Amino acid sequence: MKRSIAIAGNMGVGKSTLVEFLARTYGIVPFYEPNDENPYLKDFYRDMKGWAFQSQLYFLASKFRLHQELDRQPGVVVLDRTIFEDAEIFATALYQMRKINKRDWGTYQGFYAAILDAIRPPDLMIYLKCSMRTLKTRIKLRGRKMEQDVPTAYLKRLERLYEEWIDRYTMSDVLVLETDSLDYIHDLVHKLDVMQRIEALLPPELGRPHC
Repeated sequence: MKRSIAIAGNMGVGKSTLVEFLARTYGIVPFYEPNDENPYLKDFYRDMKGWAFQSQLYFLASKFRLHQELDRQPGVVVLDRTIFEDAEIFATALYQMRKINKRDWGTYQGFYAAILDAIRPPDLMIYLKCSMRTLKTRIKLRGRKMEQDVPTAYLKRLERLYEEWIDRYTMSDVLVLETDSLDYIHDLVHKLDVMQRIEALLPPELGRPHC
């Protein structure tokens, strides 16, 4: 039976780690954000207001293709960051910061609404959250160059948008995991707790753990 799990949360919260854990534990297929470079990013970082709309539209189209591929995949799949986050969090943040004007925002929202009608929502949304201190520490430790100078105010804006979005999200079951002190990689008790909470929401589809 086809089922999908989506992992959502702010940058540095641990989405990719959980995707890898679930793929390894249950032998399910992982899907990651598209790796091909956004051709607008260089211009965007030079002139955010001039290129925010084009950059976000490209991200939305790329994520749409990923969701279409995911929908064609049989069995259980797990997705690292969803198309909902592209629109509800990151593009919305740019609009609130007046980097996208009202006319372009209307075009973007129309495209997003059409995409929502064309894709399946996940069967389970796992929302990861942690403190701002933990978030900033993890971003620093993983050392991605483009993330090192992200202002705290921007991270807090994203966090607020995430909380507002997940509060109104109703398309599937939601499992919220606090990740500040959660270590399901090395701590057996944490590992079993995470597995039990996920299996309670998708019991037969996940199959037997590979561990």
